[in-house]
Amino acid sequence: MPVLEGLVRPSHAYLFHGPAGTGKRSIARAFAAALLAQGASDPGEVAARVARGAHPDLTWVTASGATEMLVADIEQPVVAAAARTPFESTRRVFVIEAAHTLNDQAANRMLKTLEEPAAFVHLLLLSDRPDEVMPTIASRCQHVRFDPLPAAVIAERLDGSDAERLLACSRLALGDAGRAAQLATDDGGALRASAEAFVRSSLEGSTSKRPWLGLLELARAAGARAGEDAQRRVEAELELLPAKERRRHEREGAEARRRVERRARTRTLDLALGLCELWLRDMLCVREGALELIHALDRRAQLEQDATACEDPARVREGIELVADARLRLMLNVSEELALEALAYRLEALATKSHAAAAG
Repeated sequence: MPVLEGLVRPSHAYLFHGPAGTGKRSIARAFAAALLAQGASDPGEVAARVARGAHPDLTWVTASGATEMLVADIEQPVVAAAARTPFESTRRVFVIEAAHTLNDQAANRMLKTLEEPAAFVHLLLLSDRPDEVMPTIASRCQHVRFDPLPAAVIAERLDGSDAERLLACSRLALGDAGRAAQLATDDGGALRASAEAFVRSSLEGSTSKRPWLGLLELARAAGARAGEDAQRRVEAELELLPAKERRRHEREGAEARRRVERRARTRTLDLALGLCELWLRDMLCVREGALELIHALDRRAQLEQDATACEDPARVREGIELVADARLRLMLNVSEELALEALAYRLEALATKSHAAAAG
């Protein structure tokens, strides 16, 4: 098994950390396949089942909460299951996505499993934000770092003929290949345009146009698409269940759909606000003459226009902090519309102060 060459005794727990889109999930699946296939009569068949998510000794855990992983996500699927012997393999593998979202109760429930696992148990924790993983969890894992992919490498893999736009999408993705691919689509282009309109309108004092509504519409559309996908999965599962279990499954499916929709809306708005942050940063780069550092290469003319109108770079830096604060607030389940509206007015106020200071 190539993945396990030279690895005499795999650790019981690993923390794969690095920016989103750097291959943590793919490597985790390949590593899980290698662990489960070791000693198997047909390793290829084991790897194929792992790729389909159909191996009984592989458990893949994602958060069911809108913004956090709950005790229920860990209790039976991981803690209880880790005490039971494997079904087919000599090992059981548990992959836990977004380990930084484990709430305190869920993390505490996992501690004993991490401290004293059965010899056949291997846990692979994935995180884009290793600093937010609870120290008691992180300290019990071997760390494997995934570095961001170069923008030029990502751009080469994207579909499209506009090289400058594809490179801009790659740079705006900050090393996340999946996000770059999303930005390169028509929906991603619409999100970019809406985010840029939001921040530019706010700085120009055009909040009367309510530029946040465009972002909200795109986020709600993303949530609706995710909810429809979740509903189709529930309906497919219902056909396989006994009649007496269907009502309960429908209730649970409806609740899961609401959470999925919420996560999709939040992710979309977070991406949009991230683009707003980068727009402001690019304005500063243009103003300082560091054109080689800008991300939105295909929007250089607009950036130069905004940078020329910027009298006080310090206000732009404050704007970046305001956008970052709004992103944090969205993760706390505040009203999405109120958070965006408040941000627009705060950015407008900053621009007004900047113009007033320049005039004085």
